[in-house]
Amino acid sequence: MFKRIVSVCAAAVMAAAVFTGCGVPENNVHSIDDLEGKTIGVQLGTTGDIYAEDIKDAKVEKYNKGADAVQALKQGKIDAVLIDAEPAKYFVKENDDLKILDEPFAEEEYAIAIKLDNTSLQTDINKALADLKADGTLDKIKSNWIGNDAGKTPYKSPDGVDRSKGTLVMATNAEFPPYESKDGDKIVGIDVDMMTAVCDKLGYELKIDDMVFDSIISAVSSGKADVGVAGMTVTEDRKKNVLFSDPYTTSNQVIIVRKK
Repeated sequence: MFKRIVSVCAAAVMAAAVFTGCGVPENNVHSIDDLEGKTIGVQLGTTGDIYAEDIKDAKVEKYNKGADAVQALKQGKIDAVLIDAEPAKYFVKENDDLKILDEPFAEEEYAIAIKLDNTSLQTDINKALADLKADGTLDKIKSNWIGNDAGKTPYKSPDGVDRSKGTLVMATNAEFPPYESKDGDKIVGIDVDMMTAVCDKLGYELKIDDMVFDSIISAVSSGKADVGVAGMTVTEDRKKNVLFSDPYTTSNQVIIVRKK
């Protein structure tokens, strides 16, 4: 009988049908220092991926989606997830058996990636971002997705917007709420609204190309996309391959763990 119970528990974990009890280990990460020697889940190509590689004796498991790393954490396959703060809040809200540690792992700035030789587009985007900050549009866009006023200030393009400059292609990864995610067949989020507002200022029609995060920089540098916008942190390595706009927001890298 005992062997049968053990077998049932193991099968449940393997099938990902049960995420507590049945072989899922207790949480053993309570601070940043506890990450040493642990198995850490990250989204491939993100700054979380970069940071995790520098943690002493840590084993880094890389996933195409942050949501996949979160599921691995729930199943006990990894000890923690290192990810940006706003997606972390979304995942924890949807999974009441998880929590975010109080201490941020790192602070960072998000910006728009642009092809290295396209300094004119960089200048135009920086001017548009400055205007959107000055008139309060950027703050309203953020407030519509984050905080107590979420849903109250949706961005709407002004009537009669000039689209004479053609199409601007934005490479993104729609697995990063609230910056970008899928609502049915539509990609929505802070970055989508922000780039729509930028295109409204500059005279473009926005086209969104969804891809794995790790492909965004190469899509921009090769000219497949005009910009890369996906909650992307400015790093020295990335600056070797793309230009960056001025930052449009700040964020933290945080640690998600199981509550028990």
